[in-house]
Amino acid sequence: MNVSSPPRVKFSSFEFARFHKGRCRASVGLEKPDGVLIEETVEAVAAAESTSELRCAAQATLEALGKSVGDICTFELLGVKAIKAFDTTVIIVALTVQHDEQVHRLVGSYLAEENPERGAALAVLNATNRFLENPAFHR
Repeated sequence: MNVSSPPRVKFSSFEFARFHKGRCRASVGLEKPDGVLIEETVEAVAAAESTSELRCAAQATLEALGKSVGDICTFELLGVKAIKAFDTTVIIVALTVQHDEQVHRLVGSYLAEENPERGAALAVLNATNRFLENPAFHR
């Protein structure tokens, strides 16, 4: 029996900007399987460490995902962290998704030496696409 998984939500665009006065903005574009583009922008206060900037990028991705799935499920970002491992930077995100009155914890990661903010967005997609592709989600 050959069961194909549902098409993925695709990463289509990413922009990140730092502003004076300690603010940052992340804009994420996603393409739904039907070709509809969804964009979301989040602004935040950028702290001295880059974790708040990573969080801004991850949150923009989750908000775009929320728009793409509608009321089917809700996402919450628990945390995001950049760590050095194997001579490169790995971005790790932890989040929850609530679906059918159940809460699931998800973790995603992405190697992001050059652009950690973009890596945070892609780490979110790595975690959520595995969940959204699960046939149990589509019952």
